[in-house]
Amino acid sequence: MHTHLAPSRNAPLRWRSHPRLFRRDAPAGLVDWLLDSGSLTRRLRQVCPGQFRVRVLWQGWNRPSFDEARVLGLRLEAWAWTREVQLLCNDQPWVFARTLIPARTLNGRGRRLTQLGTRPLGEVLFADPGIRRGPVAIARIISGQRLHQRAFAGLAEPPDAIWGRRSVFWIADRPLLVCEIFLPALPVAPVCYRPD
Repeated sequence: MHTHLAPSRNAPLRWRSHPRLFRRDAPAGLVDWLLDSGSLTRRLRQVCPGQFRVRVLWQGWNRPSFDEARVLGLRLEAWAWTREVQLLCNDQPWVFARTLIPARTLNGRGRRLTQLGTRPLGEVLFADPGIRRGPVAIARIISGQRLHQRAFAGLAEPPDAIWGRRSVFWIADRPLLVCEIFLPALPVAPVCYRPD
């Protein structure tokens, strides 16, 4: 009999940026979502058969986790503007997204990012040709890890593991971190996407 100890609430995630390291483990249809380099907002709108919308769960100043601070080049005691949302199709959550924006990024063009309301962040980022995106990193997120708990807050019967991706975006050489967690209701069949 095998027993699994629940990971610590703060167990670090293993973010990987090389597709071969996770391609065999991730559900087949989900790999296409994880590796898509385009706007997730745009793609969700294309495959949603009804109303697509953003539900803001929380936003405000918060201290990043150790791993988030490291990726953003922040000191541990630094604060970042944090936004957590669900991306919904017909009121069904398909994606949980967490964005962290260091204070220095909120100067100039970045200032508007605290005023999005229910507007999707991806709509703003991909519409600005001056914004560049770093490599995508993928993680399997398991029950007990903080990001798993955040993604399923208020949702019933979460699975033991989910998959997510994250990227650092750059606005005039100032970073922000976007993490997108794919929830079980997301349709993962590869045929569901029609690229332009």
